[in-house]
Amino acid sequence: MIIQHSHVTLCSNFNIMFGLFKKKEKKKHQPLLADLNQEPLQEGDLVESLRYNLGKCRIISDEKGLVYESLETGKQVRWHLMVDAATDLQKVKKLSPDP
Repeated sequence: MIIQHSHVTLCSNFNIMFGLFKKKEKKKHQPLLADLNQEPLQEGDLVESLRYNLGKCRIISDEKGLVYESLETGKQVRWHLMVDAATDLQKVKKLSPDP
């Protein structure tokens, strides 16, 4: 038993010394601020929301970051909640401004 115990201790010391089984650092991934057609979005843009029944929205900025504000209901949704997981794009369509 003592031999097995020292073997386990040696293995764990070996792993610590040489960094085996070390946790890999996760890269922070920032989704693009672009609509489904890959058109870049910025504060002040008008978009048609495809989530949360917001309808037409304006992108505004508050103390915590960018928000979609519904022009019809006034409801606000943070931009990161509108990310499409499959494409990393926003679930919105950019609208051209009325002349």
